Amino acid sequence: MDGKGGHAIGIDLGTTYSCVGVWKHNRVEIIVNDQGNRTTPSHVAFTDKERLVGDGAFNQVIRNPTNSIFDAKRLIGRRFSDSTVQNDVKLWPFKVIQGPGDRPLIVVTQNGEDKQFTAEEISSMVLVKMREIAEAYLGSTVKNAVITVPANFNDSQRQATKDAGGIAGLNVMRIINEPTAAAIAYGLDKKASGYSRSNVMIFDLGGGTLDVSLLTITGGVFEVKATAGDTHLGGEDFDNRMVNYCVEQFKRKHIFDLGGNSRALSRLRNACEKAKRRLSVMTETDIEIDCLHQGIDFYTTITRGKFEQLNMDFFNKCVEPVEKCLKDANIGKSSVHDVVLAGGSSRIPKVQQILQDVFQGKELCKGINPDEAVAYGAAVEAAVLCGNGNGELQDFTLLDVSPFSLGIETGFDGEMTVLIPRNTTIPVMINKFFTTGYDNQVGVRFRIYEGESATIVDNNLLGEFWLDNIPPAPKGVPQLKTCFQIDCNGLLSIFAEDMSTGQKKGITINR
Repeated sequence: MDGKGGHAIGIDLGTTYSCVGVWKHNRVEIIVNDQGNRTTPSHVAFTDKERLVGDGAFNQVIRNPTNSIFDAKRLIGRRFSDSTVQNDVKLWPFKVIQGPGDRPLIVVTQNGEDKQFTAEEISSMVLVKMREIAEAYLGSTVKNAVITVPANFNDSQRQATKDAGGIAGLNVMRIINEPTAAAIAYGLDKKASGYSRSNVMIFDLGGGTLDVSLLTITGGVFEVKATAGDTHLGGEDFDNRMVNYCVEQFKRKHIFDLGGNSRALSRLRNACEKAKRRLSVMTETDIEIDCLHQGIDFYTTITRGKFEQLNMDFFNKCVEPVEKCLKDANIGKSSVHDVVLAGGSSRIPKVQQILQDVFQGKELCKGINPDEAVAYGAAVEAAVLCGNGNGELQDFTLLDVSPFSLGIETGFDGEMTVLIPRNTTIPVMINKFFTTGYDNQVGVRFRIYEGESATIVDNNLLGEFWLDNIPPAPKGVPQLKTCFQIDCNGLLSIFAEDMSTGQKKGITINR
C-alpha cells in the first residue's frame, strides 16, 4: 500500500497497555495521551451513557467489571475452542461466547441490551484511541500506521490485527514483529554512538506475550536471524497466580469463596497487579482491601520470594524460547554482544536473574525504555515507509524472517511438505516440483499451511486452490512447478504451474 504523504505513526498494540510514536524533528516522539501518560491501558468499557477507552475505561473497571473489556489481544485471531481461550474465559469478569465459525464474541450490556463484539472490533477501538492521541499532538489527520504484533503470532492473528486497523480507519502499511521493533530502538541509539556490527538478543516480556529475537545489526541494517516466543505468557499470568493465591487465602481465613463476586475479583486483580510492580523494587509488600466480600476486609503480606514461588514455572518457561532462538540462529551465547530487555514484565528481578544465568552472568542491557521501545521502532519503520525519515534514516534496512514454516499438504496421510522453513529471511522465493499421486489424475488440490508439525492436523490452514485440466498421464509423470514467495510486506503468494501446458493457478495471502 502506498503510504506516502502526511505523518505515519507507529503503534504498539499491547495486551495490557498500548503506546504510539511518530517521527518528528528528526527523532521519535512518544506521544502522551489526554491524561499525560505515555502509555494507554488497552481497556474498553461500556456504561449506560457512553463507551470509554483507555484510562477512562481502566479507572472504572472495579465498579463495572462485567462490561469492562481487557486482554482482547489474547482473543484476536483465535478460535473459541482453543484451550488457551477456554482457560482465559474462566478468569475474565466479562462474558465470551462462541460465535459463527468458532469465533469468540465478547458480550456486554448497555442500556439493558446485550451487544456482541469481536476481538478485532474491541482492538479497533483501542487503535482509534491511539490515532486520536496522535492527531491531537500533530494537529492533523493521521491515516498511515505501522502496527506491531508478537513475533509468534500466526497468520490468523496477524490478519485479524490488520483488520482491526482497517476498522479503525487506518491504512496499515506494515505489520512488524515486536522484538524487531524494539531492536530498531536499541540499534538507532547505538548507531548514534558509533556502535559497530553486533549480535543482539531482544527479550520482550509484556503483559500477555513473550518474544525473543536474535538480530545482527550493522550500521542501519537490521537482520533478524531467528525468532521464538510464547503468545500466551506475560504479566497477566503472573497477576492471575497472585489472584488465585489471595482467593485461597481469603477462603481459608473466612470460609467464603470469591468465585462468583466479579467486583471483588476485579478489586483483587487491581491490587495484585500493583503489588507485582512494587515487588520489582521491594522485597515484600502488603495487599489490603477494605470490605472485599460480605463486608470482610482482606489483608495479606506477600514477599518477593512467595511471588517467585507462585510463578516459578512461568519464569522457567522464559528460558525455552531463548535457547530455541540461539539454536535456530546457530549463534553461541558467547557471541551475543547484548541482551536487551523490553516489555514491562522484563523488570521483574527473577526474570532478569534467570536470563543472566543463561548468559553466564552477562550484564543485561537496560538502556531503552521497555514500555516504549516497541512503539519507538514502529514509528521509525513508519517514517521509512512514508519517506519522512529524511537523511537520518536513509541507510535504514530491515530484514525480518518468517516466524513459521510454510508448506503444502502432500501424500494421503496428511503430511506437510515445507517449502519455506521458519526463520527464513524475507523477502524470499522458493520453487519446488510436485507430481500426481495416481494414474490419469486431472486435478490437484493445493492446501497451504503454516506450522512446525510434520502433519497438517496440528498446523494452521492458510488457504487452498485447485490446479485443474492436467492432461491424463501415469502417476509421477506430470511436472507441477510450485512457487512460494513472500515479499517485504509479508505478502505470501503461491502458484502452481503445469509444465506441459503452462496453465497456472494460485492464491495470495495477505499476511
